[in-house]
Order: sequence, then structure tokens, then C-alpha cells
Amino acid sequence: MANLRFQVVAEAFKKKPLEVKTPAERPCEFFGKNVFTREKMYKYLPKDVYEKLVDVIDNGTRLDRSIADAVAAGIKQWAVENGVTHYTHWFQPLTEGTAEKHDSFIEHDHKGGMVEEFSGKLLVQQEPDASSFPNGGIRNTFEARGYSAWDPTSPVFIIDDTLCIPTIFISYTGEALDYKAPLLRTLHAVNVAATDVCRYFYPDVKKVQSNLGWEQEYFLVDEGLYSARPDLLLTGRTLMGHDSAKNQQMDDHYFGTIPDRVQAFMKDLEIRALELAIPCKTRHNEVAPNQFELAPIYEECNLAVDHNMLLMSLMKRVARKHGFRVLLHEKPFAGINGSGKHNNWSLSTDTGILLHGPGKTPMDNLRFVTFIVETLMGVYRHNGLLKASIMSATNAHRLGANEAPPAIISSFLGKQLSELLDHIEKSDKDELFNIVGKQSMKLEIPEIPELLIDNTDRNRTSPFAFTGNRFEFRAVGSEANCASAMIALNSAVAEALADFKKRVDAIIDKGENKTRAIIDILREDIKTCKPIRFDGNGYSDEWVEEARRRGLDCETSCPVIFERYLDAESIDMFESLGVMSRKELEARNEVKWETYTKKIQIEARVIGDLSMNHIIPVATHYQSKLLKNVENMRGIFPPEKADKLSARNIKLIEEIADRTAVIEKGVEELVAARKVANKIENEHLKAIAYHDTVAPKMELIRYQIDKLELIVEDRLWTLPKYRELLFIR
Repeated sequence: MANLRFQVVAEAFKKKPLEVKTPAERPCEFFGKNVFTREKMYKYLPKDVYEKLVDVIDNGTRLDRSIADAVAAGIKQWAVENGVTHYTHWFQPLTEGTAEKHDSFIEHDHKGGMVEEFSGKLLVQQEPDASSFPNGGIRNTFEARGYSAWDPTSPVFIIDDTLCIPTIFISYTGEALDYKAPLLRTLHAVNVAATDVCRYFYPDVKKVQSNLGWEQEYFLVDEGLYSARPDLLLTGRTLMGHDSAKNQQMDDHYFGTIPDRVQAFMKDLEIRALELAIPCKTRHNEVAPNQFELAPIYEECNLAVDHNMLLMSLMKRVARKHGFRVLLHEKPFAGINGSGKHNNWSLSTDTGILLHGPGKTPMDNLRFVTFIVETLMGVYRHNGLLKASIMSATNAHRLGANEAPPAIISSFLGKQLSELLDHIEKSDKDELFNIVGKQSMKLEIPEIPELLIDNTDRNRTSPFAFTGNRFEFRAVGSEANCASAMIALNSAVAEALADFKKRVDAIIDKGENKTRAIIDILREDIKTCKPIRFDGNGYSDEWVEEARRRGLDCETSCPVIFERYLDAESIDMFESLGVMSRKELEARNEVKWETYTKKIQIEARVIGDLSMNHIIPVATHYQSKLLKNVENMRGIFPPEKADKLSARNIKLIEEIADRTAVIEKGVEELVAARKVANKIENEHLKAIAYHDTVAPKMELIRYQIDKLELIVEDRLWTLPKYRELLFIR
């Protein structure tokens, strides 16, 4: 086994970059090559069908099923011309991944042969097995029927020989069993609420759209090394491993030169992504060794979520082609930064970005402040829910670890905007106001031009920071479906905007001036949501105490945090907006608790197996070698001199005995704790038991293993070490 470890390490360091075949065209020319874009719709669909479909996409009109056959025929013609033989409904169940079942186009021609067909019925609706996906008890095992339904607002695309059709996924009784269905509902809710408020300032606004720009962080590990680590293979993270002498302490990896093998992978990934119309913009080394980031240009929220889910799948396929494995776990390695997926969120109309400031007129500025304040109101009222929307067993390792936002939701606005809100709050005048834009900075270097300085700095400790024309929701985990956070955020903002309009209208109905009514309500809301505003160090212990005094949710237990979905105010919000029913929320929480339990359960079993089958045998084998050495020394030297010469080995023998005994006892206690927790039938209480009694025992075992790694002879250690996993040559 030791020789195998050295072999895979040596092979990893010998690998050369894979040559990537670059398309002859420039990126803008092959962008969307494998997507049924509007240009292709216009080419392959009858004109009247094209116009009806575009009306559905742009204006949210109901899809007329009478055009489905014509749309299906056009899509099939395009797909077949591109070598496609199969099709699938591509959906996002509550597994954090995607699902697909491939069917071929072939059908009997009733003449002894086959024909290729694809009807509107197959495009619009299919029936996956609803009981085989997480459903939180909505469907029994014997109740299998569920429906997937085409989402025309997200274009179909081709992967290899398969036509992929983005769909929602619902149960036979109509409850959502996926992320897309409630996301579409909340996007409709925020559109209605925001459009109503927009018309105070711009009466001609027709639509408000939620935008999302995600930043995907990830690790790359050589495939051979990955395969030699059962914990990485089965859980996505290393359950043991001592720090490398050098990791990220020199700050030399961040924005450093991208390794050749990684550059080849990134290039290949970007080509594949651009062909699927994923607008890749940025790539760079992240803070930790072997950690990287990819970010696109922002898009409409639903499309951005689909593109992120597609990209994560694509990353895994392309990485294996280059001899890598992608790690999307939020904390695959202890002692170095984990990975997040910052969600840059904004609202825009058909005329511009609502959060973009400063404006050209006082009314523009009033609009800007209105949407800033009402966003803060939504975040304040539902700060616990927003934390629940990004929480998971894996992201819990990252949050609050001095590398990511703390597990307390607050918002950073920057000095200028904070001072403006304070001024409005304290002012007794119903005045309009101006906001200063970017200022210039002159450096004492003649060759360098003037710099334009933003009106806010950035605060990396803030989970929800305003960054000039958008809010950056930084707490989202790297392997999460962005839809979870976007459903909660858009719903909270939609509720706040609807409530704002209701109160403003009540004042206007009494004969008050519209501008004065808006400012009066803004002043109230600025005071109300002030506890959510925090511009200081979110990592400090003082902030935790201050946040608690402010009434913010400071819970850190993952299973308990999930309870926020079932708070009365959460249920009222989701039901009033038509996003999710109480039954759907209860079912999703059952899934969350069960998923949490299973992840910890798998990790506990893996660390127990590795402890007994790898670590203890290796440690005792080395101990035996040391004992043999001591025995040989005593056979050569007088007892007193032999003991003196063998003192170090004797000390190591004792330490190994002590640590292996602690590990063995720890594994026994871990198994016992699992058995007790497994008998709990209530998924909520079982998850809490796993959090409180099982997970802590794993950390105690790990501590002893990591100490053994430092003293056991290197060539005997069977598992690739951090120093080998974390540095790509």
C-alpha cells in the first residue's frame, strides 16, 4: 500500500497538460452553439409559433399547448442536424444535483421498421418516478407518479448526443419536488411587487427581473491521489490529514500564475461552457492551494441558476478528461480556506438596474434608496430564514471559520450609504437628496492615470454586502443549488416591497403627497431594519454578542437553523406569495434533516472504517518495527546503554499505544452514538442527535489520527498527505 501511494504521487507530478483543441471561431462566434437560441427559434419555427413562444418567454403569458408540436418539430430538426439521437427532461430535484432520463427519438413505424419522432407531448410533459427522489413524505414508495414540465424561459441545449429540456418537477398532487418550481414562483412574486413600487417613479415600467451573477469556487485534485483517499471518494472531503508545512500562509497562490495543467482544464471548460451559452468571464487562482474560481457575466436569475447547475456537472466531466477531480465540497481540507459561491443579486427593469446609484435626478436617488431599504427590510425580517437557505452539513464547516461570512446574517452598506440612511432617519424634513458618485484619486506617479474610487469599500466578513449596484450574498456554499438562497431572498424582498406599497398607498389615500408618503415610510423602515446593518468585523467575538443584543439569529446548529423554514412568519410569507405551501415547506425540511443525518452518518462510517482498517494497522506496524529495534539494541548493548539509545523509540511506542487506544475507544463510542441516534424515528430529532452526539466524536478521532501521521514512518502511511494533495505540478 505504501508503494501504491508513492506511485500515484509520482504519476501525478509527471502529468503534462492535455492539448485542448480550440475552435477556429472567436468565442463570440461559437457562443450558444449547442443551445436553441432565439436566432435558432426564428430559423426553425414558423413565424407565428416563434412570436407566441417569445411572448411566453418575455411577458410570462401562459404557454399555448397547441403550438407544442410545431416547437418540438423545430427543436428536433435542429437537434438531429447536430447529431442528437436522444432527449431528456433535465430537472433539479432536492438532491442538490440534477436528474435526467434519456430516451431515443425512435418509434415503431408499424411497417416493421423505425422512425424518429419527437412530439409536443414529449416536449411539454413527462412522468419521472416521484417516489425515488427526496420528497419529505409527500409521496409514498408505492405512489410513484410525478410530472416534469417544460420551462420555456430556459432554452433547451445539447450535451453530447442528448437534447436536454429544462423542466420543473412536481408530484402527482401538485407539490413542488424541485428547486425550479418555487424559484419561478418567487421570481413572479418579486416581479409583481417590484413593478408596483417602480411605478411610483417610472409609470411606464412593464417588468422587473431578478438578476444573479454567481462566483463558483472549487478545488482540483489529481485523480490518482483522489482515488487513493476513500474519504474524498465517499464524502467529498478529507476526514483526516495533518496540515502541510506550507499551505496558504504565504498568500502566494491567490491571483498567482495558473498552473499549466489547470490552464488547459480551464480553457477546455470555458469552450464547452460558452458553447452552452454560459457567459464565462473570470478565472483565477483562489486563496487556498489547488483552489480556483470561475465567474460569468450576470444573467436573469432562473437562467443563471440553470447555468450554474449545468456548469458544475460540466466541470466534473471536463476535469476527469484532464486527470483531475473537482471538489465542490465547501471544506474539503482542514486548516485552509473552504469554497463558497458568492451570489451577486440585483433587480432591473426594462429600463435599467434598480439598485444602481447614484441617479441623475433626486427622484432617481429616491428610487435607489427605496429599493435598498426595502431589500434590507426583507433581510432583517427573515435573517434566520436566509441563513437556513444557505445552511447545510457541508457549508457548516466553512461559515464563521475566519475565511467566510459568519453564521449571522447582516448587511454592509459602506460609509456613504450608511450616513445617507442615518441622515434620512434623523431628518425632520421631507427632502430629496443627492448621492455622490465615484470620486477620482490622483497618485503621485505621473504615468498612472486618475483612478475612479467607488463610494463604498468592501467588507469580506459581511454575508450580505452592498457593492455599488448589487448585493453580494457571500454565504452561499460552493456545492449548493443557488435557487435555495434566491427563493428565500426574492420572497423576502417581494414581501417587503408589497408591504411598503400598501403603507404608502394608505397615506396617499388620505390626501398626502406621494413623495412625502414614500419618505415617511422609508424613515420608518430605516429605523426598523437598522439592526441588520453592520459595517464592522464580522469575525469578532464582540459582534456575536452585539448581534444577539440586536435580536439577530445567532444559532449555529445546522438542524436547528433549518427550523426557520417552519416559523409562522416564514410560512405566512411563502403562502401569501404563492411560492410554497405549508405542506411543501414541511416536506422540504424533512428532506433537509434526513440529508444532514445521512451525510454525517456516511462520514462517521468512513472515518470508523479508515481508523480500524488503515490507521491503526499502519501505526501498530510501525510500532512493531520500533519494538524490534529496541529489542535488537538490547541484544547488542548493555541494558542501561540500550535503554538510553532507545529512549526516543520507546517514547514513540508509548505514544502510538496511547493514541491508537484512544482512536479505538473513540470508534466504539462513535458506533454506539450512531446506534442510539438511528433509533430516533423523528427526522428532526435524529438530525439534532447526529449534530450533538455523533459529529463531535469524529473530530476527537481525527485529532489523534493527525498526530499519528506526524510520527509514523512516511513510507508506511497509506493515504496521500496534504502536501501531496494540495500542490499541482
